[in-house]
Amino acid sequence: MLDLFFIGFIGLVLLAGLKRPFLWVLLYIYIDILAPQKIGWSLVTVIPVSLIAFVAAFGGWLALDEKEGSRFTMRQALLAILLVYCGVSTLFAVFPEAAEAKWSWVWKALLFALFLPLTLRTRLRLEAVALTMVLTLGAIVISGGIKTLGGGGGYGMLHLFVNDNTGLYEGSILSCAAIASIPVAVWLMRHGTIFPPDWRVRIFGAGLIFSSLLIPIGTQARTGLLCIGVLGVLMLRSVRYRTLYVAAAGLAFLAAVPFLPQSYVDRMGTITKHEGDESASTRIAVWGWTLDYVKEHPLGGGFDVYRANSFTYFTQVVTGPADNREVTYQEVTDRARAFHSSYFEMLGEQGWPGLILWVWIQLLGVWQMEKIRWRMARSDAGKKSWQWGLATALQQGQIVYLVGSAFVGIAYQPFIFMLVGLQCGLWSYVQRTEAPAARGKRHALRDEKARLSEDHRPAWQK
Repeated sequence: MLDLFFIGFIGLVLLAGLKRPFLWVLLYIYIDILAPQKIGWSLVTVIPVSLIAFVAAFGGWLALDEKEGSRFTMRQALLAILLVYCGVSTLFAVFPEAAEAKWSWVWKALLFALFLPLTLRTRLRLEAVALTMVLTLGAIVISGGIKTLGGGGGYGMLHLFVNDNTGLYEGSILSCAAIASIPVAVWLMRHGTIFPPDWRVRIFGAGLIFSSLLIPIGTQARTGLLCIGVLGVLMLRSVRYRTLYVAAAGLAFLAAVPFLPQSYVDRMGTITKHEGDESASTRIAVWGWTLDYVKEHPLGGGFDVYRANSFTYFTQVVTGPADNREVTYQEVTDRARAFHSSYFEMLGEQGWPGLILWVWIQLLGVWQMEKIRWRMARSDAGKKSWQWGLATALQQGQIVYLVGSAFVGIAYQPFIFMLVGLQCGLWSYVQRTEAPAARGKRHALRDEKARLSEDHRPAWQK
């Protein structure tokens, strides 16, 4: 029955796309985030629904969709360069089979991020993409939030729609993405036109945000706690009553602490004491190995080069009762451990050129969203505009991702690259709609000054 639902829904959207081809873009976003082919049991697992939606999205834009207003931005060019660079590095990867397996989905994430802004010509389309991303991720998040409230959480134990600890269904990755999506959800609650803001939208949005905050607790992901803290600080820039916001956040934290599971509190305590946690100690060792590796291989070793690592480190072991603890150090030898950091993932796999390209793409997004904020904030109406709000939300979400990705290997996570594509689309839209108006005002002011100057010139100079 579940398979029939997915096949029927996907089929209906494919048919509707014959009249509105942009729906195929939204369909691919839905499939790529939710992964119904992993949720189903039979038919949907056999049919290549992701590939069908991917081809339909590109083919529909090329053959049926209008191209007026589409622009190719600098960040899209950087994405294209990174795409080619990763493809070339795959040909010379240290582990060819593993590299090809990762390349099979990385190229689609990069190519779709490059392509998506070309389709985002209107406010409605920008909002539709944001809404599809938030609601599709929300399906996973709400499920996880309900299970967390029911006591079904735990590190590596919060089973969602699938029994698969990869992609967005991995605890740390889901925690980072869930918190990064909160600002976009808030924007949709305030400026949405597809679902105009009313009490129903606000109640659902509040529930979705609450579920997103529960995900780091249910997964016991330390990354999620850091992301919540970063988002809380970032929102100080955009809230109207900062003192009230800080007070409310403090009270909410104090009220939540007594209800937190002890296992969650104990795990969060290892953030500042990595020596006593084997997982954290492993990350430090892997990062050190990566730095040593790129000294000899500055261009990196291709996808999944972490399989070549091997190292020995010491971890703290605490034994005995609370009033008489004994601390000893245990030697641990490990090998083929993942990077556990997007920055070291890029550095180890693509070397210094790949890391520089990736960081450039990310920081350019932060700067472009800030520039939109500056432009729209020139007037009181601009600060209340949907463009200012969306730029703020996308910037906050990206910064949360950049902090969270320091501890999770999600450098190529498709959800985040969709956010990058949405940023490129907003940047292009604002450049196309706001810049000409600004130039027109400047030209009109210049002509007016010239006319006044002409009127006051002596007759013999005219």
